[in-house]
Amino acid sequence: MTIKEGYMPFMGFQTYYRIARAPGDKPPLLLLHGGPGSTHNYMELFDCLAEEGRTVVTYDQVGCGRSYLDGYPELWKMETWIEELKELRSHLGLDRCHILGQSWGGMLLLQYLIGCRPRGVLSAVLSSTLPSSQLWGREQHRVLRYFSAQEQQAIRRAEETGDYGTAACVAATAHFMEMRCAGAPGPDAPECLRRSKKTGDEAYLTAWGNNEYTPSGTLKNFDLTDRLGEIAIPVLITSGTDDLCTPLTAKIMHDGIPDSSWYLFEGARHMPFVENQDQYMQLMKTWLQACESGQAGRDFIRNK
Repeated sequence: MTIKEGYMPFMGFQTYYRIARAPGDKPPLLLLHGGPGSTHNYMELFDCLAEEGRTVVTYDQVGCGRSYLDGYPELWKMETWIEELKELRSHLGLDRCHILGQSWGGMLLLQYLIGCRPRGVLSAVLSSTLPSSQLWGREQHRVLRYFSAQEQQAIRRAEETGDYGTAACVAATAHFMEMRCAGAPGPDAPECLRRSKKTGDEAYLTAWGNNEYTPSGTLKNFDLTDRLGEIAIPVLITSGTDDLCTPLTAKIMHDGIPDSSWYLFEGARHMPFVENQDQYMQLMKTWLQACESGQAGRDFIRNK
């Protein structure tokens, strides 16, 4: 397997991309990372799919990682990242491909599929994502009711005052994210998870908000729930039982997308492909093969 890195000119800046390739002619897989403002690093776990002759492409979305920008708050909106995705496919010649979007990357993918109706997308994987920002916020608040009274009070006060920097709120939010998203990687974790990264804090704060449970940025009104039925390609939805993407959130997407299957990973948080890596990657291999042989569909999970 070979790794190729490069940069695509974009809006006067540069977008970093990474291509993992092994000999073979299977349709490529394009990966959209979360955030907004995270990086591609953790997506390198999908390199194993390239070992079977499938090119795997990911990139640092503008505003983070090796595409880092700061001081451009006007850029941090859906339209910017949609245009970047369109230009990247064209720049890399990804005329026919599968696309996986995780967390915010899944929002981006949903908007791309529904708003742009792109050609050549063979299938989509919606990994721990959401069809509605306000639904996401309500579900996080529902889950917060299971945390301690002190933590709930600290977060409630922060929302009332707009001050999320108090020690009590910072600690409560960190505990919430450890339980529902991910903890610090240990010394035996894959290098791509331990590697230092330059996160796009401005992109996250401007587009989403201060935390996962209070969407308040440019994406706060994102809601494609009523348009999910417009997606006409096979879709695989994945999530964990302990995920920020709650089972209700995943089920709403599954119910709304006609040709969709949903796999729920028991005990997993926001990145099942990290905590259940072998199982997740086997699911991906089976899914991609089924799509390419015309056997994917609504009953894929039941029949696999």
